[in-house]
Amino acid sequence: MNNTKHIVLASGSPRRQELLRRIGITDFDVVVPHADETCPAGLTAQQTVAHIAEKKAEAAKALTAPEDIVITADTMVFLGDERLGKPRDEADALRMLSELAGNKHTVCTGVTVRQGEKQKCFTVSTDVYFRAASESELRAYIASGEPMDKAGAYGIQGLGSLLVERIDGDFFNVMGLPVLALSLALRDFGIDLL
Repeated sequence: MNNTKHIVLASGSPRRQELLRRIGITDFDVVVPHADETCPAGLTAQQTVAHIAEKKAEAAKALTAPEDIVITADTMVFLGDERLGKPRDEADALRMLSELAGNKHTVCTGVTVRQGEKQKCFTVSTDVYFRAASESELRAYIASGEPMDKAGAYGIQGLGSLLVERIDGDFFNVMGLPVLALSLALRDFGIDLL
């Protein structure tokens, strides 16, 4: 990798930081921009996450230098047209997980890579199929604490994997950062990871 480029991950997500390290980006800074995450009505799932990732990129301008390569992302879970964010409490986590059990849902991530005025945006969607799970299993999972800071109330990289029957698409997208698509986008900014 070309180490003369300064990369900034504009996200406080430990999972995104871990994924960058896994693909060889070990020298990067982290900033957490505060962006208004409201969206216009009528956007598709992909348009919604792209819109928010772009808002985060705009907010990150105040925290970064123009020559920095800034990565922002927004990941959401959609069950049909319903957007499942992070659970408010354990009861909300149980509601979400009960809705997901035995059903297919879609995880969408919007990513923006920006350097100065140059910007590239893309979205990745992954279908996730949950097995049918009993309420006692879901309550045991919630008691682990893992679901409480995650969209859709589960983490596929942890105990939540025990609820997933299969996926169709990018596993890392479900973790919060589609690394293949990101690596291809970074080539346009002079960073080739292989």
